Amino acid sequence: MVLGLYPFADIAADGAPRLDAAAGEELVRVERAAALALGPRAPEPPGSLFLTTRRVIWVGEGGMGYAVDFIAVSLHAVSRDPEAYPSPCIYTQIETEAGSDEESDESDSEVNGEIQLSKVTEMRIIPSDPDQLDRLFEAFSHCAELNPDPNSESDEENGWVHGDEGDEDMTDGSDAEFSDVNPIGQTDDRDITHAVVELQINDQRFQDAEEADEESHRNGH
Repeated sequence: MVLGLYPFADIAADGAPRLDAAAGEELVRVERAAALALGPRAPEPPGSLFLTTRRVIWVGEGGMGYAVDFIAVSLHAVSRDPEAYPSPCIYTQIETEAGSDEESDESDSEVNGEIQLSKVTEMRIIPSDPDQLDRLFEAFSHCAELNPDPNSESDEENGWVHGDEGDEDMTDGSDAEFSDVNPIGQTDDRDITHAVVELQINDQRFQDAEEADEESHRNGH
């Protein structure tokens, strides 16, 4: 597993990246004229984004670019809030080799104007057409699901947003053990009816006990 961003320049004559066919890597989506922002830096001029079954690859106009393995992407999300970032984008967090270093900071990712890829922990993908953002996110999520974190015990720890299939898996899996137990503050109609009937029975018994006690007092006096 390769953590963090790394330079990428393995481009074929047609401008597409050369994939690791021996490992089963396949191209999933191509997004032309997509800008890329690494950490706090300004966006790179628009280039071509390639999502594969293994990696996120971005290639600039000069043929040089960056890549990151999906297994190193710890979180991805759609960002449309202009207060968070001026352009609609796919926001990602990247796990790096330097991530375990407590002194590592995003501000250290640039030294003398040069980007230090090993310390970049945030990346934003900015499509030229904001209307493509949702489709891009769906493709991103699909590729991410193909690369689960081998150290994660549950999908919730991966930081991925799943669709209906993921929800069904969750329902059919860990939640099945608790299917007969109602959450706190929730109850079904059968439980309510049972509780009301039981309360009525207890009230009737209490009334009968009071009448018997009054009768015994009258007989005793």
